[in-house]
Amino acid sequence: MATRPRTKAETLAWLRTISGELSTQTLKRLEDTLPWYGDMPPSRRSAVGLVAQAGITSFISWFDDPRSTPWIAADVFGAAPRELLRSVSLQQTLQLIRVVVEVVEERVKDGGEPLREAILLYSREIAFAAADVYARAAEARGLWDARLEALVVDSILSGEYDDELPSRIAALGWHGHGEVAVLVGTAPKQFDVDQVRRAARHMHADVLIGVQGNRLVVVIGRADPQAREGGEETIGTAPALSFLEIATQLEPQFGAGHLVLGHEVPNLVDASKSAKAALAGFAVARSWRHAPRPVHADDLLPERALAGDPLARATLVHRIYRPLQAHSTELLTTLWSYLDNGRSLEATARELFVHPNTVRYRLKRVSDVIGYDATGAREALILQSALIVGSMSDHEAQPRRRSAS
Repeated sequence: MATRPRTKAETLAWLRTISGELSTQTLKRLEDTLPWYGDMPPSRRSAVGLVAQAGITSFISWFDDPRSTPWIAADVFGAAPRELLRSVSLQQTLQLIRVVVEVVEERVKDGGEPLREAILLYSREIAFAAADVYARAAEARGLWDARLEALVVDSILSGEYDDELPSRIAALGWHGHGEVAVLVGTAPKQFDVDQVRRAARHMHADVLIGVQGNRLVVVIGRADPQAREGGEETIGTAPALSFLEIATQLEPQFGAGHLVLGHEVPNLVDASKSAKAALAGFAVARSWRHAPRPVHADDLLPERALAGDPLARATLVHRIYRPLQAHSTELLTTLWSYLDNGRSLEATARELFVHPNTVRYRLKRVSDVIGYDATGAREALILQSALIVGSMSDHEAQPRRRSAS
């Protein structure tokens, strides 16, 4: 005699009767088939078990009323504590759903075709619900990270640090080690943040990105610790890229216009110094007709000094004027004369009553001491600016020395 098919009410009653059995079998199957579940601490395993049990209970409720899908999905993942969603990946969640569905399918395979179809439909709905939960969590985290990153970049640009800055940087997952430099340029009309991050990762670098109006600011750090082999910086087995090389490869991600790289600083906390130099250089870069892209902020020292940048003035004095003054007044006098005479060796030699070869030798010594070649047009401008600013600083210091005596 054929068995009479169960009615929906009878099927619901039967499902409620075996729900405890299904939960027990599910937990055992999780331990047997999912290694990550067994490696969890007891509290996390208990939370995962609650999610599995909620899934079985919600299926029974959904089978009773399929229109309750949105609320049922919320009930399943609402049983999970917030820290569980952060520690269990979407892939692991889908594995959990698969185990629950397999256990239920095996147990109710004789429950009739409508029940099997309901299980398939519900498993699809709950999988989409899981993806939606993780997508919304990722979107919320992305928005939070973007706001936090903007706050950190603003702190770097303003130089206004507080005790929370290191924790904010750590929360962003900053992997930079050692030196940092700041790159400032124009933001493109369609800016792809992820493309900049991918380009940086390919160069073993990490970046913090800030968009302020039409200005794009990128804080660059090397992502891996550097090792020195034979005096050469390396990352892994490849030589470490300089910040100028990194900036050059990031250049296509910026909009049209000038691109200025600040000087290297020892760490991220000191990045405001590099940022100030880069911003000052970006403001005056148009004054150098043939400025390269990218250009070092220190290559714009004359323009920055003319614009009133105190950092540029101090750099010109301490990097060029003071070393020459301390090394030899003869070199300083020769450089003054050479630049005042339009970079003419013969005119300088006549003014100083020396042979042109002597002038040439002294200029070579100038280059050895400070690293700038006075015979080049651009470097001559930098040197002449340093002499002017340096002599002004000497004049400003003289009254103070007299009053102190």
